[in-house]
Amino acid sequence: MTERLLTPAFVLVWVANLLQVMAFFLFVHLPGFLAGLGAGEAQIGVVIATAAVASILLRPAVGGAMDRRGRRPVILTGNIVNITAVSLYLAVGTLGPLLYLVRALHGIGEAALFTALSTYAADVIPATRRTQGLALFGISGLVPLALAGLIGDLLLSSAGYTLLFAVATGFAVAALAACLPLAEPPMPGGPRVSTPMRVTFARPELRPLWWVTFVFAAALAGYFTFIKTHVDQIGTGSVGAFFGAYATVAVAVRVLAGWAPDRLGPRRILYPALGTAAAGFVVLALFPTAAGVTAAGVFLGAGHAYVFPILYSMVVTRAAPRERGTAMAVFTGLFDAGTLVGSPALGMIIVTGGYATMFVVAALWLVVGTVSFARWDRANPA
Repeated sequence: MTERLLTPAFVLVWVANLLQVMAFFLFVHLPGFLAGLGAGEAQIGVVIATAAVASILLRPAVGGAMDRRGRRPVILTGNIVNITAVSLYLAVGTLGPLLYLVRALHGIGEAALFTALSTYAADVIPATRRTQGLALFGISGLVPLALAGLIGDLLLSSAGYTLLFAVATGFAVAALAACLPLAEPPMPGGPRVSTPMRVTFARPELRPLWWVTFVFAAALAGYFTFIKTHVDQIGTGSVGAFFGAYATVAVAVRVLAGWAPDRLGPRRILYPALGTAAAGFVVLALFPTAAGVTAAGVFLGAGHAYVFPILYSMVVTRAAPRERGTAMAVFTGLFDAGTLVGSPALGMIIVTGGYATMFVVAALWLVVGTVSFARWDRANPA
C-alpha cells in the first residue's frame, strides 16, 4: 500500500513555508532598490552576499539546536528574527552600516527558517516517497517565486519600495502565525544528540553532494542576484515574466512527473536537469530580448524542478537519521555559500565583460561541476 503524503503535518508545514518564502522572494527586487541608492553591480553582489555570510556563520548552531532541542524552537525563533529584519528595510535610506546590519539579520532569520522547515518536511514525508514528497514541498517555495516577481512589479509600478517592504513584512508575520500550530515531529533514530558539523561535512558519501550543491547554488546567483539589473539594462522583459515562467514550469514538472526520480533513479534525472539549467543561461546570453528572458525562465525552471529535490532527497537518505538537522544545515548553508561566492564573482564578470559573458561563464561552471560530480560520486549508492 502506498504511504500517504498529504498528512496534516505536511500540509501545515507547506503553508508555513509558502508564506515565509513569499516574504523572502519579494526581495528579488532588492538589486533595483540598491541601484537606486547608487550601488553598482559589484557592490550589489557584496550587499546580497552579506546575508549569506551571516547565514553561514549561524548554520552550525542551527543544525545542532535542531538535533538537540527539536525543530519547533528553531522555527519560531527564526520567524521572530525574520520579521524584525524585513521590517527594518523600511528604515534603510543609504548604502551605509544599517543596510549591512539588516542584511546580516535577514540572513540569520532565513538560515533558521529555511533549514528548520526543510528538515521538518523531511521528517514527516514517508521514506519510500521521499523525492516526490520533497518535490511537492518545494512547490511551496516555487509558487511564491512566481507570485512575488509579479506582485513586486505591481507594487513598484504603483507605490515604490516602501510598500514592497511593508507587504514583505506582512507575509513574514503571517508565516509566524502559520508556524504556531506546528507540533514537534518524532525524533528519527532515537534520543536527541548533536553531531558536530565538521563530522557530517566530512562523510565520504556526502562530500560529492556538498560539491554539486555548491556548484548549483553559485550558478543560481547569476539570475537571482542579477536578473533585475539585466532586465533594466536591456530595456525589455520583466522580473515577473522570468520568474513566472520559471515557477510555472517547475511546478508543472513536479506535479506531473515528480515521481520520476523515485522510480527511475535520481542520477538518471539529475544530470539532464543540470544540463537544462545550463541551457537556460545560454539562452539569457544569446537572446537579450523579452522573449529570451521568458524562454530562459522556462529552461531554468525545468532544471530547478528536479535538481533541488533530488539533491535534497539524496542528502536526507545518506545522512544518519539522528544527524538530519546538521546535514540539512550543511545542505541549506551551501546555498548561502553559493550566493556568497557567486554574487560578487559574477558581478565582477559583468563589470569587466558584460551580462552575456557572465551568463556563459555560469553555464560552463554548471557543466564542469556536473561532470566532476559524476566522476566523484559514481562509487556511491543513489
